[in-house]
Amino acid sequence: MRNRRSARIARSDTRAWIVKRRERTRQLIELGGLVAKAGLIELTDDDRTVIFGILVEAAAALHGEDRDKALLLWCRRGKRAFEALAPEREPRA
Repeated sequence: MRNRRSARIARSDTRAWIVKRRERTRQLIELGGLVAKAGLIELTDDDRTVIFGILVEAAAALHGEDRDKALLLWCRRGKRAFEALAPEREPRA
């Protein structure tokens, strides 16, 4: 009973730093979900060094001259991938 009450109080805490921390945590979880959705965990045998290297390579491409071209290409691929996954998603209640 005490743990439930503590959890309820923690969820409703609106102090600025807690709200900011909660938002950052949610963002990190969502980004990790994208890494999983892309299949990088299985394709790299959960090698975090390789996954990080892939992300560093993408960041380097975004610093280059072909930034706009890379963004357009990746945006199109991401959109197609999300659309391909759409039938798998369950409707929210």
